[in-house]
Amino acid sequence: MKNSMSKAAGAVLGMALAGVLGATGVAQAQATPSVPAPAPAGSAVIAGPSAVRAPASVIAAVEAATARQHAFAPNARVVCYSAHVQDIGWQAAVCDGQVAGTTGQSRRMEAVVIATRGVGGVCANAHLAEVGWQGWACAGEGAAVTVGTTGQSRRMEALGVQVGSGGVGAQAHIASYGWLNSAAGNPVYVGSTGQSLRMEAVRIWA
Repeated sequence: MKNSMSKAAGAVLGMALAGVLGATGVAQAQATPSVPAPAPAGSAVIAGPSAVRAPASVIAAVEAATARQHAFAPNARVVCYSAHVQDIGWQAAVCDGQVAGTTGQSRRMEAVVIATRGVGGVCANAHLAEVGWQGWACAGEGAAVTVGTTGQSRRMEALGVQVGSGGVGAQAHIASYGWLNSAAGNPVYVGSTGQSLRMEAVRIWA
């Protein structure tokens, strides 16, 4: 009797745990772009009405941050980035796993600029409200790439990142879930699709 009760309790606990894990997994980016990422060392520019380019000052700041990090550790893999956030605009550049965006403020991320050193360049793709996957944009070593939109009040829902060599890691903070599990790969996708959930913050490392 004790044994059967223990088995029943184990089954209930297992189902509860599966429910929690399932809820977390459901928020992960489900769909990947139909067009795979091009070679990051090349140059690909997103097209269409959703295309955006960050101001020159923001691009310069992200590229400068990447150069500084690389100067401190010439053999390191470096990634720096800046987020465009609802009611705030472009934030200061951060690097190597630091948080860009906001948490606890219910503000949507709308765009992101990314630059890398020591990884052979970077490609990025944003999944946007009412647009879907925007299209890959790439930049070579030390140069910055921008995805997302500004001035359209359009939330970013997911982000794809690919580097020229090795792997890349990322983690997204989204509405209703908070921080999702981190993901690693090449390319890597974080956030959600098909759920109308805004990305609020992101961490990226290489």
